[in-house]
Amino acid sequence: MSTKETDVDTLLHPDWIIPVLPRGAVMREHSLAINHGRISHLLPRAEAQNLTARQELSLPGQALMPGLVNAHGHAAMSLLRGYADDLPLTPWLEQHIWPAEAAHVSPDFVRDGTELAITEMLLSGTTTFSDMYFFPDAAAGAALATGIRCQLVFPILDFPTAWARDADDYINKGLRLRDELKHQALVSIGFGPHATYTVSRDNLHKVATFAAELDTPVQIHLHETAAEVLAAVEETGERPLDTLNAIGLLGPRTQCVHMTDLGDQDIALLAATGAHVVHCPQSNMKLASGTCPVSKLLASGVNVALGTDSAASNNDLNLFAEMQTAALLGKLSAGDATVMGSSDALYMATMGGARALGLEQEIGSLEIGKQADVIAVDLSDPACQPLYNPLSQLVYTCNGSQVRHSWVAGEQLICDRTPTRINVEDVLQRSRVWQETISVKSSHS
Repeated sequence: MSTKETDVDTLLHPDWIIPVLPRGAVMREHSLAINHGRISHLLPRAEAQNLTARQELSLPGQALMPGLVNAHGHAAMSLLRGYADDLPLTPWLEQHIWPAEAAHVSPDFVRDGTELAITEMLLSGTTTFSDMYFFPDAAAGAALATGIRCQLVFPILDFPTAWARDADDYINKGLRLRDELKHQALVSIGFGPHATYTVSRDNLHKVATFAAELDTPVQIHLHETAAEVLAAVEETGERPLDTLNAIGLLGPRTQCVHMTDLGDQDIALLAATGAHVVHCPQSNMKLASGTCPVSKLLASGVNVALGTDSAASNNDLNLFAEMQTAALLGKLSAGDATVMGSSDALYMATMGGARALGLEQEIGSLEIGKQADVIAVDLSDPACQPLYNPLSQLVYTCNGSQVRHSWVAGEQLICDRTPTRINVEDVLQRSRVWQETISVKSSHS
């Protein structure tokens, strides 16, 4: 093999490249090269013939695009998929989910549930996910073992759980994990105060202080329902968003999840502070929590990312489905078929997520120098034909099963629909054991 300077690790020849930046671009007859984990070349096919590669793949009928970014979820709760469906948020949480978690959550539960979630996410095109759950060290172990990129925001609550006693204990354990993982390139750690109704103002202020000192992301459930906002106003005289702003917890590092109850003043405050919104359309619809006014947020310059939430409230972790739902719901709620176009939905699922997680310099678009987090999507099946606009097909017809290959930091994690690091049957067997355990415990409670 040649060892000249133009050698690369991997050379990919798809029919289309969707770089995401510039917005709406579709590149035909181009190739993408990966070297040392990063995108080294993005060039016309004819010029790519001058490169030599250790691995070269022809991808007829396939589109290359950035890996999707799932900006909010609780991965281990995949073990509670379908456990308590068709209920409003409060009874769903208080009468079903929280008791089940109290009975079963452990490091093993988190490891097994997170590996199940990662398997599902990789097979449906997600290469980066954000997670807020107990025993984040177990989730980190699962992520490192499988090679996926993630942001872990350790949960903070005022009350005890299986993982910690009180807010100080959550924070101390989370900061220790941050120190342990600070040299891991694929895992970043942030603060995850659960919500303004489960974390006191004093403890939220502690989070604000630590986050500012350490320049660390903060993710929080916020304005999830109109009832939550009304209760906060009645108790404190403030809307939750105003509370965060008053204590210095609203800014460019802040990821506000759900945000279904927003007035014009809230949107203006988000835009002024540079805070991000993580939109979880399917979970919000299933729990009848409300509708995030995405078109207004985008028009005001607020960055919006997409998240699935947990498989206990969605019930899948498929970001292709979330893109389609976000686009359709955005049109319906705005009463305008021209808003939330396919390029908007695709941006939210890639660069929008990367920006929210503070990773926009590394991932979210296919650009030379960025990390090679790339997926190949097969657009040749009957559901995608005839094909007039590849970008439109990715959003409105793909369901995740068309993802054929996936790379994270240049390492191939999905090869022709097969995970390279994950024993799928082992993951499924462990999930079946948990199903039996939880079912037996529930029947006796």
